[in-house]
Amino acid sequence: MFKRSLGEAFLRVAGWKMVGERPAEPRYVIIAAPHTSNWDMPFMLAMAFVYDIPVRWMGKHTLFKRPFGAFFRRIGGIPIVRHRAGGVVEQMVDYFENEESLVLMVPAEGTRSHVDYWKSGFYHIARGADVPVCLSYLDFGKKVGGIGPMISLTGDIGADMDKIRAFYDGKQGFNPDAVGEIRLREEDVEQYVEDGAEALDVVDRLAGNL
Repeated sequence: MFKRSLGEAFLRVAGWKMVGERPAEPRYVIIAAPHTSNWDMPFMLAMAFVYDIPVRWMGKHTLFKRPFGAFFRRIGGIPIVRHRAGGVVEQMVDYFENEESLVLMVPAEGTRSHVDYWKSGFYHIARGADVPVCLSYLDFGKKVGGIGPMISLTGDIGADMDKIRAFYDGKQGFNPDAVGEIRLREEDVEQYVEDGAEALDVVDRLAGNL
């Protein structure tokens, strides 16, 4: 109750309104976008408090050492060892398999700066864990944010991303110039293959962007 009241007070003072309903599913990946400012986090947390969604987030394992480790875990942090075999995706898929209820929030752009591609981790985690993706958003232009549709990924990356692009079209970040194209690097790989490019040529073309 305290968190809900805190979230409502924060949004009321900021002059924001919320749209959408709390998802009924117990396990899903929730995208936080656009992500262009440090202000995104307090707004997203305020909305999570109002919706009573116990969001979790990933952080480098070194963040969870003393003296702040217990605090970060308490506010939803999940320690990730980036150099572990299998990587972040496999660790989070395993985490989902061991949790009956888990809402993982992922800022798909991966950074507050302009990027040419979204990070595809959210997609592969959701596919690997066989959970849907919830589209949440902040539109600083209209001072509106909240919960959008729930999408079950099909494995057809282009088609799945078309749905995501359609939803986020026109949503304005705190820094509009920092909003990048909503596209995964894998989509370009798919296009190269469709155009008849050889696998090694695909790697060569993308190597300069990795």
